[in-house]
Amino acid sequence: MPPSADSGAPPMPDRKRLPRIPEPEVMSDAGEAAAYAEADFLEVNAMFTARLLALAGRRRQAAVVDLGTGPAEIPVRVARARPGWRVTAVDASVPMLRAARRNVRAARAGRAVRLVRADALRSGLPAGAFDIVFSNSLLHHLPEPGGLWQEVVRLAQPGALIFVRDLRRPPTRARARRIVAAYAGGESLRLKESFYNSLLAAFTPAEIRAQLRRAGLRSLRVVLHTDRHVDVVGRLP
Repeated sequence: MPPSADSGAPPMPDRKRLPRIPEPEVMSDAGEAAAYAEADFLEVNAMFTARLLALAGRRRQAAVVDLGTGPAEIPVRVARARPGWRVTAVDASVPMLRAARRNVRAARAGRAVRLVRADALRSGLPAGAFDIVFSNSLLHHLPEPGGLWQEVVRLAQPGALIFVRDLRRPPTRARARRIVAAYAGGESLRLKESFYNSLLAAFTPAEIRAQLRRAGLRSLRVVLHTDRHVDVVGRLP
């Protein structure tokens, strides 16, 4: 029997974890896409690019695919750092691809970055065509993540580098709100709402490990990156 309010016994801890609340798979709303494209992701994009390049080593040439590129800021950074790489950047959102075209054009990266409008889970790109497959902040948008891992396997050459970074779901709504305040406190209300919803839609590391087991991707590791990010890293056999 649970203790009464005046029994003096400490309350039992709540062991229920915050359930996942999916959000729309494609950012098709022009206002939301504009808010995302205009947000300050310089630091997180720079960190992602630096990690990707470190994992890839000194290779000067590579066929690379970015699944869910958004405004293509990371492919532009990659093109600047590795001029010999050719990046195919995939996104299904028309407003996002408009922003991506502007960014690629402004960076004069059109020869290195090819934009493709397609579902990242069914890209239609050639199988086994890529030395490196990466994705940033796509996984939490997916109602069923298995399709992403299947497409990763399909697109990657044997031995290809895989690098996927995404948000990880906090244990409580209160924790999600604190993360939003800490890292997006100066952003627009719309972006803060979007960030909060994305945190609630994210997967936990344990859930991602289960996804990888089901996909047969036992060579990939799940690594905690920050208090809000998780990385999936490795090479295909």
